[in-house]
Amino acid sequence: MSYASILVAVDDGQHAPARVSLAAELAHRLGARLVGVAACMPDYPRGFGETAVPMGMVIEEIRQAVLDRLAGVEQVFRDASCQNERTEWRSDLASPVPFLEGQSRAADLVVVGRYADDEGVTTGMAVEVGDALMGVGRPVLVVPAGVEHVEAQRIVVGWKNTPQTRRAVSDALPLLRRAEAVQVFRVSDGEDRAEVEDVTRYLALHDVNATAQLVKPSGWTVADDVRKAAVDFDADLIVTGAYGYSRLREWFFGGVTRDLLAKAPICCLLSH
Repeated sequence: MSYASILVAVDDGQHAPARVSLAAELAHRLGARLVGVAACMPDYPRGFGETAVPMGMVIEEIRQAVLDRLAGVEQVFRDASCQNERTEWRSDLASPVPFLEGQSRAADLVVVGRYADDEGVTTGMAVEVGDALMGVGRPVLVVPAGVEHVEAQRIVVGWKNTPQTRRAVSDALPLLRRAEAVQVFRVSDGEDRAEVEDVTRYLALHDVNATAQLVKPSGWTVADDVRKAAVDFDADLIVTGAYGYSRLREWFFGGVTRDLLAKAPICCLLSH
């Protein structure tokens, strides 16, 4: 398995160039195609009648303004990926998350950003991480605001024996195989040693240099323990499953996923 096509969500936020640069560098390293994707839904006014003609003029102005904004975002993508030989650009006047979900059919990996509080993304263009995780059906690389590189030479796998984590480990194999060291990390009372070692043996069959690390609960959250493990291991990538469910079209996540999405200082590769 390899990543032959990497898709990156692009917008007009202040950290979009860094995210595209990271995705472009990763695509170049893996010999993959890079696809930039952006969409924005125009905020058309509602109403008909006596103002139909002037309203039509306003609608066209709004439409053109959004097209101009998307053209600007495309330029951000072009500038940040100029060293890549194989790139594609896809955009539309549409809701950004459904558009991203549709375009993910052409990708092995989807790269999205975790926005800063002052990101400044235009209303109608933002891609929320939770929506992407639940909808694209691909592994998602979540890039914190301001992170420009992911070497993925030292990787921590936050292990829990669930379908999501098993899928994440499989999805991450192209990166795990290239890493110089991988740590399979599990927070447990000590009864899961054989389970974690079984995972490292499985990874060894895929030419992954992995070791097992089992620690007792620290009293902090599991997400805090995983983040500390990443710091101690000098990792710049965390691989784990994403746990969540939908209620009335809103995504809700379990504590570990929610905390990692909110606070992890390094990139996270998650599968749902």
